[in-house]
Amino acid sequence: MNPIQRGVLALCMMTAGGAFAADAVSLTIDTGKPGAVINKDVYGQFAEHLGTGIYEGLWVGPKSKIPNTKGWRNDVVGALKDIHVPLVRWPGGCFADEYHWRDGIGAREKRPVKVNTNWGGVDESNAVGTHEFFDLVEMLGADAYVNGNLGTGSAQEMSEWVEYMTSDSKSTLANMRRKNGHDKPFKVAYFAVGNEAWGCGGNMSPQYYSDLYKQVETFLRAPKQYRPKIIASGGNDNDVTWSEVLSKELKKQTDGISFHYYTIPTGKWEVKGASTGFQENEWISTLSNTLRMETHIQKNSAAMDKNDPEKKLGLLVDEWGTWYDVEKGTNPGFLFQQNTLRDAVVAALNFNIFHAHADRVRMTNIAQMVNVLQSMIITDKDKMLLTPTYYAYQMYVPFQGATSLPVSLKDNPDYSAGGFKVPEISASAARGADGKLYVALVNTNPNKAADVALNIPGQSIKSVKGNLLTASAMDTHNTFQSPNAIKPVAFSAAAGADGKLTVKVPAKAVIVVAVE
Repeated sequence: MNPIQRGVLALCMMTAGGAFAADAVSLTIDTGKPGAVINKDVYGQFAEHLGTGIYEGLWVGPKSKIPNTKGWRNDVVGALKDIHVPLVRWPGGCFADEYHWRDGIGAREKRPVKVNTNWGGVDESNAVGTHEFFDLVEMLGADAYVNGNLGTGSAQEMSEWVEYMTSDSKSTLANMRRKNGHDKPFKVAYFAVGNEAWGCGGNMSPQYYSDLYKQVETFLRAPKQYRPKIIASGGNDNDVTWSEVLSKELKKQTDGISFHYYTIPTGKWEVKGASTGFQENEWISTLSNTLRMETHIQKNSAAMDKNDPEKKLGLLVDEWGTWYDVEKGTNPGFLFQQNTLRDAVVAALNFNIFHAHADRVRMTNIAQMVNVLQSMIITDKDKMLLTPTYYAYQMYVPFQGATSLPVSLKDNPDYSAGGFKVPEISASAARGADGKLYVALVNTNPNKAADVALNIPGQSIKSVKGNLLTASAMDTHNTFQSPNAIKPVAFSAAAGADGKLTVKVPAKAVIVVAVE
């Protein structure tokens, strides 16, 4: 245990229950009014052919000296299994709209080498294709979210890919799949028609895209038991036009509409801000900007409600996370950035938002799993380390498939700095699939702890037990020299003689506990 962890543990041991502190934030959980189930896919992941996200990070090939199964790194796959990855989106991203699936089947040594024009101009070997991807999701026990090529592809190409993956017939394409090593149809949970059609996917208007979508969707035929849910490529940031148009035009042909939003400290794409070494003004600006996700979801949901009041359509935030300036000395097209405590706090704040909108938000996919943007894992040759964001996902596993519960916060002060202000405490609660009541708490203030008084009408509280993630510095992160500089520690607090319980949440911290 390093000095930072010893300090955190000491803080946990000092945390006591008992009478509510006079200046405590009051958290009330209404267990009598259960909300929507938090879809497990809210904790989905994203693996694009980008930088070392797949090649080197996940895939090393079956002949590598790095221990692997069918070419996929055993250490990385094992770590991802430990956070119960429910869903993986592939092959992009912008890459999807230049990807032709036939390039990625058959003998790997005979596959064409292409240029990845979106991400660094490097060679794309096509070593990872359809069969390799399904090997990965089967190893993870995850569902597959496949993104089709609308930008440079066609209705025919996507139709044939869906047939190749899902047909149980004796068609030429189904037999080609069998010849390539997979007798039974693949289980495709979701299939998206294009990506970011407003930008890298073709610079289209919502109406033009919706017309193309309807044409493509008509030909995405699959046996009923293997038919994926079909996803439309929606808008980003403040633009709700896509949700308005697509929910009106496509509600009979689609299961969900995607939405993208990235958190940038400065709010400027040209100079985003550094992933480490930042000051408090960029800590709070990052948190303030990430909390815009709430408004974006509310506005898109309201637009969709006009055309889909029954909420049959899902709003799928299939790209989100922090985006900083790339690390010095790395390929700018590889989007590699370090991952700190700040990223874990960002992740937890977004989880709490997604839970609150579980009736409409049924899938999200953080960008991305390994070595790219806000990743779970960083690798260097045969070495691997886990990031603070990984640990946030690990702590929130009990919320997968849990039933959301209404929460209300009173006497919750704002944390202010650098011209920004955000609520000091963020909270979420849910009844887990195991029947337990789980509570998540985030303290956004990097300078002081906060007391949170738990109140559950009609239920006494004996204690809370779970995990805490925090550190001494805002940019604390794991490195190959210090791989355990930040990781969760056990946390508990007990009620006082009066039956009341106050949780002391350390500064810049994430806590997830079960209530007993």
